[in-house]
Amino acid sequence: MLENSSSPDETACAAGRFAAGEDPAKREQILDGAKRVFMRLGFDAASMNDITREAGVSKGTIYVYFESKDDLFAAFMERERMRTAASMRDILDGSEEVEEGLSRFGLAFVQRVTSDETISAMRTMISVASRMPILSQRFFQGDSMNISFFLERFFIRQITRGALQVNDVSLASRHFIDLCSGTFIKMRLFGHMTEPPRPEEIEKHVASAVKLFMAGYGVNNCP
Repeated sequence: MLENSSSPDETACAAGRFAAGEDPAKREQILDGAKRVFMRLGFDAASMNDITREAGVSKGTIYVYFESKDDLFAAFMERERMRTAASMRDILDGSEEVEEGLSRFGLAFVQRVTSDETISAMRTMISVASRMPILSQRFFQGDSMNISFFLERFFIRQITRGALQVNDVSLASRHFIDLCSGTFIKMRLFGHMTEPPRPEEIEKHVASAVKLFMAGYGVNNCP
């Protein structure tokens, strides 16, 4: 009788299962549970036991995927960053005219960053920034899954089309993001605005931001 020489991992893969810590659906299940706990309790009050119960997994399973609460929180925040960046990328990639793209981007971006969910996540991240500086820095790094990266890419495309005149696309990106969201985010973060802005408020604010941006960077307005 021949012995089975396959390794446990090979056997698991052959049976349609994943090796320990490599099942993407299980990882998402844990992150979804962690998200609900972090949003409800904040980082400091949340425990791995809370997350285990919320995610519906064993404590042993959660530690196969994540070494610690810090590691889990970092993964959750990175997932949110990637999702937001991907949605902004799709909007800009699907826009040809500069003002159309800026308006669509601005509306979606402000709606997202002023939502209760995002504001809660931002407050939580601020609370741990001194202990987890690398996590905070990730939101401002110019990698290929950063909102600014896709906005800069859109600007370069519009410069090529002759619609914009921009010497520093990175600076222009920061200008537009701040024009769209700065006041709203500050008021939301500090509790001055307890509810997300109404759609008509966002539309008016973004329209003004686009007008100001085009006054500074639009070809017809450049000296």
